[in-house]
Amino acid sequence: MTAQAERGGDAGQEVRPGYGEGRGALLEAAVRVVVRGGLRKLTYRAVAAEAGVTHGLVAHHFGSRDTLLEEALRWCVARSVETSSLVPASGRLEDFAATLADFVAADPDLQLFQYELKLESSRRPELRHLVDLLYDAYRDAVREALACLDVSQEMTDIVFAALDGLVFHQVTSGAPDRIDESVAALRRLLAAHRAQASPGGDGGASNDPKLS
Repeated sequence: MTAQAERGGDAGQEVRPGYGEGRGALLEAAVRVVVRGGLRKLTYRAVAAEAGVTHGLVAHHFGSRDTLLEEALRWCVARSVETSSLVPASGRLEDFAATLADFVAADPDLQLFQYELKLESSRRPELRHLVDLLYDAYRDAVREALACLDVSQEMTDIVFAALDGLVFHQVTSGAPDRIDESVAALRRLLAAHRAQASPGGDGGASNDPKLS
């Protein structure tokens, strides 16, 4: 079904996309629907009402509810990884996850949608493959960030678990200052781990004043 047919345009007349008709806008609408009412409220009609379009247009873009859910999850994860500074462009440890708290505070719905999916997957096994996709993407991002910082795989797994817990804490308690402090402590731990693992390491002391 085309957008023109959905909106009742005349044959041959150019139809410009209306409010909420872009794929990204529909994914954002899906996220808001789930955050407000849970996954059980995710329907074409609910997403269409949120985006201000007809439900047939949502079906046209995604084909099935499962596809809509998976695409919304991929959109959330990609946006999270790109804007959370997990992978510091500078390659410096002090920039790792430097804006994590601000990023979560700016759009908590991104994270709430993902936690809603995680919780629902415990009741609906058919959703677990989506949670696996979610965790794989974040683990890959953390591995990429820490690979250039000479951090061991074991420590990388610990860092991933810590970040996951910190984000959950912020979206449920709203304490960005505490998250900033915890991320700074995590960076100090990483600096000590690197110093201890390096040849001639001094057992964990860091020479970087920004991490002390």
